[in-house]
Amino acid sequence: MKSLKKQRRIQVIMLAVVALVVATGLIGYAMRDGINFFRSPSQIAAEPPQPSEVFRIGGLVEEGSIQRGEGAVVRFSVTDGGATIPVEFSGVLPDLFAENQGMVGTGNYVNGVFQASEILAKHDETYMPKEVVDALKEQGVYQGEDS
Repeated sequence: MKSLKKQRRIQVIMLAVVALVVATGLIGYAMRDGINFFRSPSQIAAEPPQPSEVFRIGGLVEEGSIQRGEGAVVRFSVTDGGATIPVEFSGVLPDLFAENQGMVGTGNYVNGVFQASEILAKHDETYMPKEVVDALKEQGVYQGEDS
């Protein structure tokens, strides 16, 4: 009788381990498309990502680079002081989007142009995303209050 209880206990433990492994695998699979890594223009210029990879780019909108195309297509360049990457975006830009201001875009790097699916701009005069500040400080461009 004891061996039956021991065998049942081992089966329950093994079933729990298998369920935990499957659950962990499913969570990882579900999150793979939701994770977007941040890259600065210098990192993209040094190691261009694959066209299928979705990531975030951040930096300053280069002065004089904003060009409005047909419809809602906008082209501009983003820089961190070390490199400049051309960006193309189809859609409505945020109200606070402007030259020499911080921005973060999500999208793909295809044929030397960042194809943005989403553009975010700073939300007040002092805020800039931490990743953008770090990249600009690394290039010696950022002139903020805490530098």
